Formats: sequence, structure tokens, C-alpha cells
Amino acid sequence: MDAVADGTAPAPGQRAAQPAIVRDLGRQAYAPVWHAMQRFTDARSDASADELWVVEHDPVFTLGQAGKDEHVLAPGDIPVLHVDRGGQVTYHGPGQLVVYPLLQLRRLGIGVRDYVCRIEQAIIDTLDEWNIGAERRDGAPGVYVGGAKIAALGIRVRRGCTFHGLAFNVAMDLEPFGRINPCGYQGLQVTSVLDLGGPSGMAAVTPVLLGHLARQFGLELQPHPDLPDLTDAA
Repeated sequence: MDAVADGTAPAPGQRAAQPAIVRDLGRQAYAPVWHAMQRFTDARSDASADELWVVEHDPVFTLGQAGKDEHVLAPGDIPVLHVDRGGQVTYHGPGQLVVYPLLQLRRLGIGVRDYVCRIEQAIIDTLDEWNIGAERRDGAPGVYVGGAKIAALGIRVRRGCTFHGLAFNVAMDLEPFGRINPCGYQGLQVTSVLDLGGPSGMAAVTPVLLGHLARQFGLELQPHPDLPDLTDAA
């Protein structure tokens, strides 16, 4: 599992739909959003509303806490960042839909493994909207179509609260994936929604994915016009 968990102990059980703020960050550099997620998670309390941050990133390779430098083969002019999520190396860039669920697992009544499975199921259900059959792989978190990876997961859980999240290839230049061993697997193929006959724009895919995430986690989504503080003071 591409996760780093430190101290979460969610309680079982069902509960009523919980409000969750949705913030559309547009296109942003990676580091300021990453540091803003850390600040949000460190500052939140049991009374804090959950949030979902939606973003496209400028081109960047990120290595999780298990990441090995040898899996970055030829980064060229694309920066490489070591970050505090689980997992190995992946690529973020324009045309990739990134969602960061900032959720309190205890309040949702789920554990880390269930959290990961629900994210994967939301992506699988989203692809099914365009008759694209997708699946999980045992021991390799993410979502795959015909053996090619279309979505990567890398999460962190701190004090029972999640940050980092999912990266879903919608309509992007996949060439940079050839400069790495994606998720630490040599020769792993990647694909995108557009390449599989789906829509070419984020506007078509984003609300569908958010809707399926809301159903998986029992959330009532509340769009919010304000951005988080992206001052990169870390």
C-alpha cells in the first residue's frame, strides 16, 4: 500500500453524510500545495470540516518515503522532489487530475486500507461512466486498464487525518513517465482517459470523480471559491 500511517485508529460504524469543502486550485506548482496540506493537517481539530483539493500541477517528479533515486532514470529539465507520502516515484503534469482528500478517518469510521480501496473504487466507477473497464492489482495500489496504469495513489495519514491523494491521467503528455520507473516498476505502461476513448477535458471528468468520491465516503460536497494559503513558507 502506498501509504504512510502514523497513529490512526478509526472506529467502525456508519454515520450521516458529512459536509466536505471542495476547493479548485487550478494549476499550481507542487511544493506550495504540498506544504499547505501539511499546515492544514497540523492545524485542524476534531471540529474542522473535511476538504477535497482539486489541482493540476506543473511538471514534477515526486518520490515518496519509500522512493529510490535509481527509479528516476532521466529527469531532464523536470524537477524531482522527495516528499512525505507513501510510495515510490510518479509524475505530475498538466492534463492530470489530482485530488487531495483531507479527511478525518475516525469520523468517517474507516481504516487506511478501506480508505485506499474506496479511492480506487471511485476511480473505477468514474471510468465506467465511459465504458472503460478498470481494475485493481494486488500489492500495487492504483487503478489499471489492460495492464496499464491510469491512476496512482500515494497517501499520508497523521493523527487519523489524510493528506496527499490520487493522480488520475485524463489528457496529458505521457512521455515523462518514460523517464522513470513508474511507482518503482521497470517497464510499467501508463495510459490516460483520452487515449482510451474518454473525454479530453478536466471539466467532463472532475465532477464525475468528485461525485463518486462523495458516494464512497458519504460526503456532502460544498464548493468553496477561496484557495488555501499557498504561501510556500516551508
